[in-house]
Order: sequence, then structure tokens, then C-alpha cells
Amino acid sequence: MDEPRKRVVGEMSGLDIHYHLGEGHPLLGRRMPDLDIVVAREPIRVFELMHAARPLLLNFAPLDCLDIAPWSDRIEYVNAKCTGAWELPVIGKVDALAAVLVRPDGHVAWIGDSSDAGLGDALTFWFGAPVASACRTGQVKGA
Repeated sequence: MDEPRKRVVGEMSGLDIHYHLGEGHPLLGRRMPDLDIVVAREPIRVFELMHAARPLLLNFAPLDCLDIAPWSDRIEYVNAKCTGAWELPVIGKVDALAAVLVRPDGHVAWIGDSSDAGLGDALTFWFGAPVASACRTGQVKGA
């Protein structure tokens, strides 16, 4: 009786909460799972990166392929590696993603494939207008 058990556990823990943020991947609008990932050749869990309660952009594609410079004062950008399928509470297994934007509350606000389509819109909607400045000091973890 694995399916009913997973559903009930998901409901009791709040992992079944799904905000409707548009069509797309089943993880969109759900809690980001606490995956084992590798950042700068060191193993770490996703939730460890979320302790600061800041927006988090996890890039699993080639290093620094996403440009968030106009939001770098507000967003934590992390290059990471994760292999294999992801096991998501309530949903089950899904293929690994190229990039994920996680809100400070832990819910996924944007999912990237091989491009950054829609990323600027999601960043602006959730975290405000981009800052136009010639001098930014945003740091990228895992580079």
C-alpha cells in the first residue's frame, strides 16, 4: 500500500501543496526536494543552501550559462551537479532538470530546460525589477 501511504504522508507534512504557477513540469509550484548534489566538488544537500532564506537558482547545466546579473544582489546562484532521476514526494520520479529557481519558502518558481526562457519574467515577478548597474559583485557558488 505504498501509494496511499505516500499520499497521506504528503498531506500530513504539507508536501502535497501545489501552487498553480502555470503549465509545465510537475515540480513547478511544489516544494523543492532535499536532493544530494555536488557544489564545487563537495557533496551538499539542497536544504543546506536554503538556510539563508534567500531565493536560490540552482544551475545543473554547463557552468554559468544563466545570466542573472541584474538580480545578483537578491538571488543566490549555485552551479551544481546532480545525477539520475529525482525522487519527489507525492509525485514520484522525474528526470533531472537543467535549472531550478526556488523561492525563499522552498517552492519552485521556475524550471529551466536548455535555455533561460521565462527566467527574467520569473525573477522580475517574484523578486522585483532588474537593477541596471555597471558595477555588480554577485558571486556564483560552485564555479
